[in-house]
Amino acid sequence: MNKEFFEAVEEIAKEKSIDTDYLYEKIANGIIAAVKHDYNGKDIVHCDIDPEKKKMKVYVTKDVVEEVEDPDTQLTLAQAQAIRKSAKTGKSIDIQIKTKDLGRIAAQTAKHVIRQGIREAEKANVYEEFKKKDKELVSAVVNRVDPTNGTAVIELGKTFTLLPWQEQIPGETLREGDNIKVFIMSIDETPKGPRIMVSRANAGFVKRLFENEVPEIFDGTVEIKAITREAGVRTKIAVYSNDENVDALGACIGPRGQRIANIVDVLGDEKVDIINYSENPAEFVAAALSPSDVDEVEIVDEKEKICRATVPADKLSLAIGAKGQNVRLAAKLTGWKIDIKADGVFQPNN
Repeated sequence: MNKEFFEAVEEIAKEKSIDTDYLYEKIANGIIAAVKHDYNGKDIVHCDIDPEKKKMKVYVTKDVVEEVEDPDTQLTLAQAQAIRKSAKTGKSIDIQIKTKDLGRIAAQTAKHVIRQGIREAEKANVYEEFKKKDKELVSAVVNRVDPTNGTAVIELGKTFTLLPWQEQIPGETLREGDNIKVFIMSIDETPKGPRIMVSRANAGFVKRLFENEVPEIFDGTVEIKAITREAGVRTKIAVYSNDENVDALGACIGPRGQRIANIVDVLGDEKVDIINYSENPAEFVAAALSPSDVDEVEIVDEKEKICRATVPADKLSLAIGAKGQNVRLAAKLTGWKIDIKADGVFQPNN
């Protein structure tokens, strides 16, 4: 086999980051399938490829018989000995395909593999690459934005995927060429290749921003116990320090507020409430209603996780938030149903 053939295969494998053994296996299987057509599909064709010696051997195995019943798989002793003098009846011999015919078949098969097999390998590579990045934050470049529905086509290295407008931060305007961060929500294999679902609106996006920005979270000194988010409006995140000498809130805010400023800069106008996590439900709920002050939290039904928070009258609207957003997020963060009371007026949170 021409050494240029092997050099071409090696070059393609390197360029496409595909395992050469995989590529040679695909080529061998393709050649076998092509040659089998000449033998009515009989499973007697073999292909051995030796990249180190730059040799390829394609042959058919036939049985030596006294009387031929199937010329595709059998030959007489005289025919067999014309090929190999040591051939004997009852045995089989390997008959190598002529180099001229092999060259034509190999070239055609190699082209087919390049068009088909490589696509499969690239899809598998992409899947494996992004499977490792599932639930992680990755860099992306905005390729284009659909003016009708707002969906952005983004580049993740050599891969493209969609960032639907529902998964964008409300109020942000993405433009072609923008460098952004996205959170990988899931990666699934499909017949058309891996489907990568990304988001900037998911709570995991903010969680990963904190992990990247706050070393104490990254190394486990400070732990994110809970997080909930209404993208573009407000995020609530509960943190806990595993070291009594480290202030969880202070670590997240950073020197001169630089760490939280960097996070908010990514999120735009979105407000971020960082609170101390507590095993005490009343303390946890009170903190979760930030930025409102809370006078008291009464546990109404521990089993059903219902509580009532009393707040100063002038803080009632702040505790509830626009359209109930603040108390709603506090309830999601803590897992408790929170009713609000102020100045003797009971305001159920439905």
